[in-house]
Amino acid sequence: MDASATHDLPHRREPTADEKRLTFWALMIVFLLSALDQTIVSTAMPTIIQQLNGLELYAWVTTSYLLTSTVMVPIWGKLGDLYGRKLILVIGIVIFVAGSWLCGLSGEFGGDGMMQLIIFRGIQGVGGGALFTTAFATIADLFPPRERGKYAGMFGAVFGLASVIGPIVGGYFTDHGTVTLGGVHIDGWRWCFYINLPTSVIALAMITLKMPHLGHAGGGKIDWFGGLFVVLSIGAVMLAMTWGNDKGWLHQDVLMLFAFAIVTGVIFVFIESKHPEPIIPLGLFQVRAFTTSTIASFIIAMAFMGTIAYLPLYLQLGLGFKATNSGLLLLPLMAGLIVSATLSGRYVTKTGKYKGMMMVGAGMQFLGIFLMSRLGSDAHQFDVIWRLFVLGIGLGPSQSLFNMVSQSSAPMKQIGVATSTSMFLRQCGGMVGVSIFGAMLLAKMTESITKLNPNAHMNIGEMQRMAMTSSAQGGDMPPMMKTFVAKTISDAMSYIFMGSLVIVACAFIAILFIPQITLRGRGPGAEKVSEAAPAH
Repeated sequence: MDASATHDLPHRREPTADEKRLTFWALMIVFLLSALDQTIVSTAMPTIIQQLNGLELYAWVTTSYLLTSTVMVPIWGKLGDLYGRKLILVIGIVIFVAGSWLCGLSGEFGGDGMMQLIIFRGIQGVGGGALFTTAFATIADLFPPRERGKYAGMFGAVFGLASVIGPIVGGYFTDHGTVTLGGVHIDGWRWCFYINLPTSVIALAMITLKMPHLGHAGGGKIDWFGGLFVVLSIGAVMLAMTWGNDKGWLHQDVLMLFAFAIVTGVIFVFIESKHPEPIIPLGLFQVRAFTTSTIASFIIAMAFMGTIAYLPLYLQLGLGFKATNSGLLLLPLMAGLIVSATLSGRYVTKTGKYKGMMMVGAGMQFLGIFLMSRLGSDAHQFDVIWRLFVLGIGLGPSQSLFNMVSQSSAPMKQIGVATSTSMFLRQCGGMVGVSIFGAMLLAKMTESITKLNPNAHMNIGEMQRMAMTSSAQGGDMPPMMKTFVAKTISDAMSYIFMGSLVIVACAFIAILFIPQITLRGRGPGAEKVSEAAPAH
């Protein structure tokens, strides 16, 4: 498709205060929906697998959404630069709503309901990727660099909110949402997806009516081949990491996926070096501020997602808290994250200084993880609450400041692709962290189980399924089995916490190399910063 069509876009003008305000709140809605859908199905899964008969496929309900939303991030970012943010947001919302509606209908008309849900979650993820990256890019279009910290901090707080309340909301709908409307029976878990419909329509109306035309449309052609090969390469990596924990890292299928990822990745880099409008401009990585902030963000995301992903498992099976209580225990983490994300954003807006906040955040994250590693099997709820609050304080600044630096170090015409590239690599870091820590967890558990009984075999998936099935049936594990599982999980999580500390320390070192660039207000030359990416 030739981008010359973008000349038909309305002439860009400075948005009014009313347009900025309404657009911002619409973006908050769509961003919340996109982030929420990464976590909302976790507590609904016991009921879903029971009704759709898909126990062996349950992990793919989350993985398919993360996979498609991640690989589409750089593509949507580039399309936003070429055709404007408003059009991409509208398209993204429509795809997201369609995917949500289909997810809610999975299995209603026969066939393999679990496979239908996985496919529809993938469609939902395609739209979710557009909402995620375009929301951040639009903030960069609406507000000058000096003001972005405040608004980016609010987005970081929303992401933290979604990460914590998602499982709680999903559990509530599953337990209390089953209704009969007009003679039609609707299972409670389906509201985890249907809830997106009215809220998305409200956001769509606000964006259509009030959002100005943003983006830096210009001539050129979309890098479709680059998009294809980045999807193939990153998709293969994610599939390999997903299967690695189940099949083994030296399994033939896993090794073939890694080899395929390397080959397609090399082809992708070659295409990007030749294309006039690449999806990921390699020239951006010549900018020190962009490269160092992106690397630090990647490493921080590894520690963040790698730790958070297994916290509910640790709280339930390791420390013995009920599923509902384990979800509520994550609220202090959310509170700490919201407070620090908001305050750090306001501090950056006021002073223009961000590096110190990044270092403080990484230091607090290190302290929070260390404190969590000192928990014993007899820990009380308060012991967990204040430690998670400290960890949340450390996580707050990382939710927005790295992305803000990436945006500010790029030319205005590349803000969308700089945002998408930074977020794309950050999400990849999270997926890598989950896979690495999953492998560590499995290795340590296997070691503990073998010491107890050389003939025993139980992996993390089997433990999860046991807990999920027990929860769905309203029962509990036998006392001896519960003690065995708690000891195994606690030992393995201590191993993970130590690994996470090493990764956070590496992130702290990476932050030291991030330069301080000037964040100017809007006005003549506002798009220039102390370092500018070379035009590609």
